[in-house]
Amino acid sequence: MHNHTSDNAPTPLQSDTTSLITRGMAAVLFAQFLSALADNALLFGALALLHSEHYPDWASPLLQEFFVVAFIVLAPFVGPLADSISKGRVMLLANGLKFFGALGMLVGINPFVAYGLVGVGAAAYSPAKYGILSELTTPAQLVKANSMMEASTITAILAGAILGGTLADWSVPGTLSGVIGCYLLAAAANLFIPKLPAAHPLRSISLMNILRDFGAAVVLLFKVDDTRFSLIGTSIFWGVGATLRFLLVAWVPMALGVVNNRLPAYLNAMVAVGIVIGAGLAARFVTLQTVTRVLPAGILIGVVVYLLSTVTTVNSAFFVIAWVGLCGGFFVVPLNALLQERGHETVGAGHAIAVQNLVENITMLLMIGAYILATKAGASATKLAAGYGVFISLAVIMLGGVRLVHLFFARKENT
Repeated sequence: MHNHTSDNAPTPLQSDTTSLITRGMAAVLFAQFLSALADNALLFGALALLHSEHYPDWASPLLQEFFVVAFIVLAPFVGPLADSISKGRVMLLANGLKFFGALGMLVGINPFVAYGLVGVGAAAYSPAKYGILSELTTPAQLVKANSMMEASTITAILAGAILGGTLADWSVPGTLSGVIGCYLLAAAANLFIPKLPAAHPLRSISLMNILRDFGAAVVLLFKVDDTRFSLIGTSIFWGVGATLRFLLVAWVPMALGVVNNRLPAYLNAMVAVGIVIGAGLAARFVTLQTVTRVLPAGILIGVVVYLLSTVTTVNSAFFVIAWVGLCGGFFVVPLNALLQERGHETVGAGHAIAVQNLVENITMLLMIGAYILATKAGASATKLAAGYGVFISLAVIMLGGVRLVHLFFARKENT
């Protein structure tokens, strides 16, 4: 494990919680909070912009497809980028791209193109923000560091969704202007992250070498039981999570009879509240050695999403949605930590997160695509909620079954 940090960074022997709060970690968490706040406010501003310009209903999830495509196309390149130069500088560059995307939307550039540019920035940002955790902490601290990162992110999602939904009902240009300001502040916070040495400097910048390097990382991560388990688990969660965000926009007026930008945003924020609680519970009860404890929570996500299809009151909706988040936080945070640690040991944390982004975003592209097709075919939001609930539970049951079989045979070989 490399600890390329500033003078107040933790040593390998330090594993207490207080040693996590170095200047570098504080800067990473603050920058991540501002960037994620802007990301989530921007989504609701962009959805309101589409509505004000009279785009059809299926255009809203299509907007997310433009965002997701950037993650898929750039996956081979952003991991090597994050590992070949200082990750704090990568985060600064990525926030700059997000800033220009939001600015483009404000000044009238096609919203799909502008949101795609924000996606390019987000694709570059992700492996750097998660990969840097394994450089600023020790393996013993990594689940806690991830919980702090998720808590920062989810608090930002909570605030961003509420602000974005509320401001979008007031003024779309005002919402976009606030987002632009947040991206600038996040870029300023990035300047306080220590300049860490490159984790895996590239031997060459040739396109074929980068693609071959990325392909080797994909193959290796899918060969290793721990990383394969993590990649598939997080992909199920985020694929359904991305779809649920748009499902709520369609479901609220149909099931609850409320037509505004605020309530879907508030429900998305309630998912965030649940994830913060779930992430805290995961930090308390799950380690890298006991990561299979997350499986029941993963199955419960599907059960609770299915229950959403029966809800008809606002209070019940908030309660059910909070449980979706709680189970999700408990499920996904340890899986992220597992991938970062095993990835750091094998292909580099930046490479590992980039592969994770590829797999997750292909899953999101397919699930949102299925949602668009089902919506165009006339499927109701309640039927889609029930269907996605069943899908999640079955997928996690299959994933857990394969995982337990592998663990059983691995233990047998070691005895």
